Amino acid sequence: MILSGKACVAGVMGWPVGHSRSPRLHGFWLERHGIDGAYVPLAVPPDRAEQAIRALPALGFRGCNVTVPHKEAALRAVDAVDPLAARIGAVNTIVVRPDGTLEGRNTDAFGFIANLREHAPGWALGSPALVIGAGGAARAVVVALLDAGAPVVRVANRTRERAAELAASLGGPIEVVDWAERSDALAGAGLLVNTTTLGMAGQPALDIDLSPLPPTAVVTDIVYTPLLTPLLAAAARRGNPVVDGLGMLLHQARPGFAAWFGVEPEVTPELRRFVLDGR
Repeated sequence: MILSGKACVAGVMGWPVGHSRSPRLHGFWLERHGIDGAYVPLAVPPDRAEQAIRALPALGFRGCNVTVPHKEAALRAVDAVDPLAARIGAVNTIVVRPDGTLEGRNTDAFGFIANLREHAPGWALGSPALVIGAGGAARAVVVALLDAGAPVVRVANRTRERAAELAASLGGPIEVVDWAERSDALAGAGLLVNTTTLGMAGQPALDIDLSPLPPTAVVTDIVYTPLLTPLLAAAARRGNPVVDGLGMLLHQARPGFAAWFGVEPEVTPELRRFVLDGR
């Protein structure tokens, strides 16, 4: 598509950023909807992140996604943070308002729940959920589960203090689980979520005994490289419904695209295949 001088421009800012699938994802939607726009990778070193974010309005950008290691810088650089992003403590989407000010949002919680609802349609929050990890992704997942009505969210992290900090800052029905008791915490759970890098390509697998997990419980992993992590493979072998992490990436992109380009995009099997083909 040939862009005009009035093209809407957004992008993804990170360091490094060449691995990001977001340009391919948003490019698919731009082409599908015939939008005069572009979505570009922005490789910005950490010491220039705040400067680059504040320059977005002057450069004519509608906004951008923010990935590691710039999420803390984004919190400092924006003029306003929406309530959900403030609760989670992380910004992954920046919108340039009509007056040139910057609004920080977080769409990870939305993407997580939308992915579950798409790929595990029978899933319901009538039972406890166990979340592995206590980082930024875990915070988004826990907030999503609490807002969706989870009766209790159990959080297990290798460093218990970090899980305790998460529970204290978010509030609500959160139980901190010792790392040594992570397998026992699966008893009676309806959902298991891995938010750590364990199981990602090049990383060791998550060491957890799934035998206490009810056979109807859904198992999901926010990792999508590989698509079928060792955790998901083990859960599938015992008959549990599994949900891979690619859908979270796809769904979390929807609100940003709508804000920047004015169209509500859809996550389709064709989009999923297109993004996977770009590996």
